[in-house]
Amino acid sequence: MKKYLLFLAFLASTFANHKFAPNEDCKSCHPLIFEEFQSSMHANSTIFKDPIHKAVWDIHPAKKKESYDCAKCHTPAADNLKELITPKNGILPDKNSKTQNEAISCAYCHRIKEIKEGLKTNTNIISKEPKKYFGTLKDHIKSPYHEIDTSNQNFLKGNVCMGCHSHKRNRFGLNVCSTNENREIENANCVSCHMPKVKGSVSTLRETKTHTFHGFAGTHAHNDKLRKYIDIEFLPKLRDFEIAVNSKVPHDLLLHPLRVAFLKVSVIRNGKKVFEKKETFVRVIGADGKPTPPWLAKEVVKDTMIKENEKRVLKYGFKLQKGDKIVAVLGYKLVKPPMVKKLKLENVEVANKPFILKKEVFKF
Repeated sequence: MKKYLLFLAFLASTFANHKFAPNEDCKSCHPLIFEEFQSSMHANSTIFKDPIHKAVWDIHPAKKKESYDCAKCHTPAADNLKELITPKNGILPDKNSKTQNEAISCAYCHRIKEIKEGLKTNTNIISKEPKKYFGTLKDHIKSPYHEIDTSNQNFLKGNVCMGCHSHKRNRFGLNVCSTNENREIENANCVSCHMPKVKGSVSTLRETKTHTFHGFAGTHAHNDKLRKYIDIEFLPKLRDFEIAVNSKVPHDLLLHPLRVAFLKVSVIRNGKKVFEKKETFVRVIGADGKPTPPWLAKEVVKDTMIKENEKRVLKYGFKLQKGDKIVAVLGYKLVKPPMVKKLKLENVEVANKPFILKKEVFKF
């Protein structure tokens, strides 16, 4: 009982309910950024907009405990966040709640004062000043709507995302989803890759040539902005050939345990396909050597995922002829085929379609 009371005290102090300005308030001054944000998974992270997240939530044991634990990162702008993550109080996600539909809102991210590191997961500490927003654009004008603070080191170093995207350990201590960024890679941080500079003004109040992309390039959307971090090489040999996938990504190619990556290599000769082979790359978690949901996993059962800064060379025992075209396609699916059925996602397009990350055509 004492531990439970301490837990409730922790929730009350760390996840105190805050009020955040609605996303729509940002639109008049930041129309380009607002439009990008609307297409992002930050804006669509709730169970009301993300069918994959909802499918996992529907079978999650926390649902039976009437505790939407996921709200901490998926609907942190909710005005009843503390109640949502408190077990057995009957408070569950509400599709009619305006603040829950704000998802990971603009104001929420820009009010992250600091990040509290934890064994299970990190936690965002929110500024108590509702109109004080943290940012990085030091050469700015005074906003009529909010104060701008450019001294926050988490923003300046591009690692403000680490409150939610650092790691997540289950009750068995297994890190089920981890970024594990390689900090030795020069200039690598979350923002530099996932929020690159793009054309267009940051604001209507002061014209700029570029702004920081707020569509948050990732596996769900805007992966075209990530292609430059992956190279595919063709390595011809005397009797066969090799294809190398060269990752310049500072973490595993895919992080979430539901994902699966693939490399499909074909040989076209005289307009006809004469060879095809598909390799898959996964990280499977489970127990006793078998796959399980993340909350039951005790070990990594299998891990063939392409690692940070890795050059993965794959050999193909096929003899090429002059004039052959070699087509290499690197892609992924958001849900592994075996899990599609278990999560009842057979009719959900986003869970089944292949996303193409890179395609190269080589001539022998």
